[in-house]
Amino acid sequence: MGERKKVAILGSSGGNLYFLGGKEPEKLLDELLLQLEAADIHCTALQFIAAKASMDNIKETTDAVLYSWDEENNSPFIIYKGTLKDVNDVAAKLDAEIAHKIDKDEIDGLIFMSADPHGSNQLAVQAAASKKLPATGTGGTSMAAIGSKGVNVVSTSGTTGTTNRTRAVTFVTSLSKHWKITYRPIIGKATTASGSHDLAASPLKRINLRGMMLSSLPGFIAMALILALSKIPGLAMLGSVFDVMIQALPVILAVIAAKQVADLDDVSIVAGIVAGVLSVNGGIIGGIIGGIGAGLLVHFIFRKCVEWRFPATTVNIAAGGIAGLISGLIVYFLIAPIALQIGEGIRFLLDSLVSMSPLFAGLIAGLLIWPAIIGGIYHAAILPIVLLEMERTGNSFLGAVDMVGLVMVSAGITLANIISPRDKGEAAVAAPGFMINMGFGTFVEAAYPFMFSNKYVFAGAIASSGLGGLLVGLFNVRGTAYVPSIMAPFLSNNMTGFIIAMAGSLLCAFTITFIINNMAKKANRTPIQQDTELTG
Repeated sequence: MGERKKVAILGSSGGNLYFLGGKEPEKLLDELLLQLEAADIHCTALQFIAAKASMDNIKETTDAVLYSWDEENNSPFIIYKGTLKDVNDVAAKLDAEIAHKIDKDEIDGLIFMSADPHGSNQLAVQAAASKKLPATGTGGTSMAAIGSKGVNVVSTSGTTGTTNRTRAVTFVTSLSKHWKITYRPIIGKATTASGSHDLAASPLKRINLRGMMLSSLPGFIAMALILALSKIPGLAMLGSVFDVMIQALPVILAVIAAKQVADLDDVSIVAGIVAGVLSVNGGIIGGIIGGIGAGLLVHFIFRKCVEWRFPATTVNIAAGGIAGLISGLIVYFLIAPIALQIGEGIRFLLDSLVSMSPLFAGLIAGLLIWPAIIGGIYHAAILPIVLLEMERTGNSFLGAVDMVGLVMVSAGITLANIISPRDKGEAAVAAPGFMINMGFGTFVEAAYPFMFSNKYVFAGAIASSGLGGLLVGLFNVRGTAYVPSIMAPFLSNNMTGFIIAMAGSLLCAFTITFIINNMAKKANRTPIQQDTELTG
């Protein structure tokens, strides 16, 4: 195995680059250092001028900072702050130091980003040209000038359409191919080079249906809000907005899926949008399939285009546009009808079971929902069905059971522990959980400490949830959780019924927990304490 290669990073926040990551230099540099680490390439020198405005329209008095390299901590640091004129003067001294390192063979290659070969990077460029060092970078005009000075430019590109990640992967891939170094891009977690990160190279390992569903939930809640508002007198015109939002749901899921699988910032987002628009006829299942396909293709096309040394701008266009188009067309012509039928089949099966015996269906759902969420089944099995229901009507039978069986029961348990805790410390633990459950319709885990520490409270939670589910079935309620409890009835198909079901499960859980807590406190009193109360 050869000696570890060393590179210098030279450049500025640039003109166009400023709007594509340059105005956040630390994030830009962190992503590049992360990819260099993946290739086992060491950064040994850094000169990066970050201005507070685009270099296309800038004055010498504009504020700027100069980043250099801390060799002891292996990280960038700000060496100087001041006006752009003063920063350029300090950068010229740093340029001379880097050129000296190149002359001493302490640098093997260079990465340029909107560099200035006629000014702040002049000496380093001259030294690199004399040593015939390989270089890569972005910035059409500057890279052309760098190449004309004799630097061995192994790849170059403009900045348009690039992101921090796509630029970094392109740079490191080009240098790795030149040096014949094995490099697998780190795509999965956007973290600093010194922090922990996901080294999983296969995009298949990043497919997470649970994560897709949870991330898309805000879109479904927004749709439910529009449905509720459309029922208010004078706002009936929002009914057409609701229809538009239903069509948007597959697009939302496709974008989330593509972003999760490819994780190439704007490129994967664009691919997801293209695929999602073409997957609308397949419903949310079609959107998920289209998005996953787009993400896989983005990853594949991006890597191939980089290996073929396409310019970074072209790489992004090809990966984002073509990947989304191919995946979307496959769903549009082949998968959409099947995906739509699968979704309709699941909804029909649930509706059939509920219509056969709403009371029994609600009771069973209520009794099973706590074991489901504790066992990790809820997000994998129940939440997708909730979203499938909401895709058609804006609310859900299981969504209503979620609110009454989980959220309200958790609120009841925590409320009882606020009013009558077994010890004073439990009240402090319960209060935030109660407020979050009531205020946001989530964080049912707040009840776990009380349920797991007392089997009777646990049994009471399941019984209260069963009661809530029974009431949901009795009133044939369709609703949703993840919204403030006061708002939830307005998003349902039966406001009165939902209020009764919510109140019923909350009061039941509160009463059971309240009684159990008081019995426990009484059992824990010493005989002396009891005698004192009787005689006092």
